[in-house]
Amino acid sequence: MGMEKTGMQKTGMKEVQDTLVEALKKWQKIEVASVGSTYKVMEQTDNPVIGLVMEIIRRDSVTHHKVQEFIVSTMEERAPSLSPDEMVDAWDAIENHIAIEKQMVEYVREALDAIKGKHMVIQEYLLNYLLEDEKKHDMLLETLDKIKAGMYPYGS
Repeated sequence: MGMEKTGMQKTGMKEVQDTLVEALKKWQKIEVASVGSTYKVMEQTDNPVIGLVMEIIRRDSVTHHKVQEFIVSTMEERAPSLSPDEMVDAWDAIENHIAIEKQMVEYVREALDAIKGKHMVIQEYLLNYLLEDEKKHDMLLETLDKIKAGMYPYGS
């Protein structure tokens, strides 16, 4: 359904890839502009909250650019691979990190509970950002676990 709006459903895989690569390259230019924009804002203020928020956005834009470049390279150069052996080799460390991420989510939630109703608006704002970021990390790792499960549908 959603693919009909972009017209991707009615074209071949090569056309879909070309369209995606073109869109990602345009998006990369916007990410570069975002980095420049954050620097401009940071130059215009000495406020540490605004500076911190702009630094967070700048770093995210740099990361987004890297992810977009990786996706483009998977279509222009070589397809990505992730073998079951690679997953097995890294899985103990990944499971350890999953536990760490879950612990961080709990700490942020505890901190938010501790300041609830205390009129600590900026602290609450930043703690909510941290909570969402930690939840994002948790989602990335959970999805990696689902990929692993797909490689080993009958357990390992």
